[in-house]
Amino acid sequence: MKNLLLLLIFISISSNVISQTNEKSSSASLLKELAENGCKCVDSINTYNKPKIEVTDAINKCISKQVGAYQMGSKLMQLDDLKENAKVVDGKKEINISINVNENSVEYKKYYYEFESYMMTNCASLKEKIASSDKHNSKSFSENKKAIEFYSKGLDESKKENYEKAVDYFEKAVKEDPEFAFAWDNLGINYRRLNNFDKSIECYQKSLTIDPYGLMPLQNIAIVYQYKKEYSKAIEAYGRLAKIDVNNPEVFYGIGNIYATNLNDYENGLDNMCKAYTIYVQQKSPYRVDAEKIISLIYIEMKKQGKEEEFNKILKANNISQE
Repeated sequence: MKNLLLLLIFISISSNVISQTNEKSSSASLLKELAENGCKCVDSINTYNKPKIEVTDAINKCISKQVGAYQMGSKLMQLDDLKENAKVVDGKKEINISINVNENSVEYKKYYYEFESYMMTNCASLKEKIASSDKHNSKSFSENKKAIEFYSKGLDESKKENYEKAVDYFEKAVKEDPEFAFAWDNLGINYRRLNNFDKSIECYQKSLTIDPYGLMPLQNIAIVYQYKKEYSKAIEAYGRLAKIDVNNPEVFYGIGNIYATNLNDYENGLDNMCKAYTIYVQQKSPYRVDAEKIISLIYIEMKKQGKEEEFNKILKANNISQE
């Protein structure tokens, strides 16, 4: 049974080979190499017209494929520590290494979280794929060939970080088809990247006029309001998103982040961030790492204010242990 699975690896190896192995091995290089493999897997995920939960599941599978190798490789690098207590058989040292591959085990989670955290920091595709909201309806895309051509070129320039050129192409796309919601969304994103926040909001509002249930513009317009320091409007936008997508963790993360980092309301910030964290964990989303970081920062601030007890109460109310 999977829950009881404990993989035992018996390695018989001479002491001089053990030393050579450890000299050549590097935990950091192993993590980097496997994370690059995981990132390539994530980059290959097609997010087009897929719900966020399906994309998150695909990302989780990419990470899980590498965690086993990272777990095993890390254990093999501990050979020097095990050598002293190893039995000698026929002039060779016999070392037993146990690897618990049960996904619910403390050991597996330790390696999984380490690997996931590294990828969140070093794999740009990871956050890009998680943030994607490509699920569409009849008005999301276009049947106009010229509009589609301009839209595709805009996406290409955006990936190259040529945001001004991307804006030009997306502007041409919406001129050809004013009802092309995804073109308006991407136009808004690239105006935001150019720090033209007012134009960005105009684009998102246009997209929402076409499709009031568009997840991408609702989520991104809240972010732009944060850039503009219009926090009440940002929270209102997240509220609209919540009505459409009740279990979207970005709602709680966004609101929690505003309360904690912008309004210094740590209690409300913590409560919302805990809700985001819980959903991220349920969805096996790597964004769990970001929520953990904010929760840790909130703890530091609440501790300064002598509110550790209140901090613990909020965690307990959200069924989260302080550990």
